[in-house]
Amino acid sequence: MNTIDFRTNLIYRWLLAAVTAYVIVHFMLWFVVTPTQVKGDSMKPNFSDGQYVIVDRWAYWFAKPKRGDVVVFRTSAGDYYIKRVIALPGETVRVEGDHVYINGSLLREYYIEEEIQSHQAAGGYNHLDYPETLVPAGHVFVMGDNRPNSVDSRSLSVGMVPYSRIVGRADMIIWPYENMQFIHHGDVEVLP
Repeated sequence: MNTIDFRTNLIYRWLLAAVTAYVIVHFMLWFVVTPTQVKGDSMKPNFSDGQYVIVDRWAYWFAKPKRGDVVVFRTSAGDYYIKRVIALPGETVRVEGDHVYINGSLLREYYIEEEIQSHQAAGGYNHLDYPETLVPAGHVFVMGDNRPNSVDSRSLSVGMVPYSRIVGRADMIIWPYENMQFIHHGDVEVLP
């Protein structure tokens, strides 16, 4: 009788541990972090098509997005995009050729500096100018790192992104394994 009770108790413990682990993992994936696949080349050279990133869903529960953050957001059409925060609420943003201006001052973007220089030598990088526009309260202006091939806030289909549509901040590339790394945010500076 003791052997049967012991086995039943052991099975019950293992089952309880498995169910608990399942609940914890699903809680983490739905409410804390989410693996998300990068689709397309709009974030090259920093993110490539097919890579997986970990998105921190809690990043903006107690803080607001910062310039340079890489965010995942949902468009009004229900699509999910990954882009970089360029301008914040209350700022003006303007894009002229290969240059972005925040409140009239040039934005230096270290994460794409080499890319811009190599494309400028070949005849230009960005061909989508954007007139000076005020970013409304509770919104951010986002752009892809691959400016000529990005549908972002310059496009009517995306526009300014409200905080309520931001899913979270991309914090780590997890796949493919050889590209695994933490994502550096804020490699950006508004020049005086």
